[in-house]
Amino acid sequence: MDEKLAHVQKRLAEEGDKSIAFFESLSQSDWEQQVYTTGSSWQVRQVLAHFVSAELAYQQSIKDVLRGGRGAPENLDIDQFNETETLTLSQQPVSDLIEALRKSRQETLKITQTLDESDLVRAANHPWFGVKEVGWFLKLLYRHQTMHLYDVRKALATYAPVPHADRFREV
Repeated sequence: MDEKLAHVQKRLAEEGDKSIAFFESLSQSDWEQQVYTTGSSWQVRQVLAHFVSAELAYQQSIKDVLRGGRGAPENLDIDQFNETETLTLSQQPVSDLIEALRKSRQETLKITQTLDESDLVRAANHPWFGVKEVGWFLKLLYRHQTMHLYDVRKALATYAPVPHADRFREV
């Protein structure tokens, strides 16, 4: 197996496990903590729902590229997508969302088992970052969670929401 792909698989598995363990450790009151000061001011449960919707969307994009497509649609409004998908999913019980996150990460790992080195460099459209490689998309999946969990931990520690910084969108 390609070393780059093995590294990405390892990080996807490790960071997925860390995210799930973190969410499983939260108290009932933690779920209602507001995390962000912008947009719909997501609470912790909306961040978890966002993880699920983003993972599923990235899977669709990667599968599309593997079939010869371009990935995400060119005209996709990512902010609107995130708001709509997250608010819809966050209506589910927390335990269902945690299980959905676990299953979606397992599915992502299954997808990576079908890849070879040449697949990692295929071009894929991202609605914010533009055209990137499939390998970049896979790295973004675990980095994305790390970034948001940093904000969640800060909001929980301070009992106050944090501004969502676009500096992370400049990856």
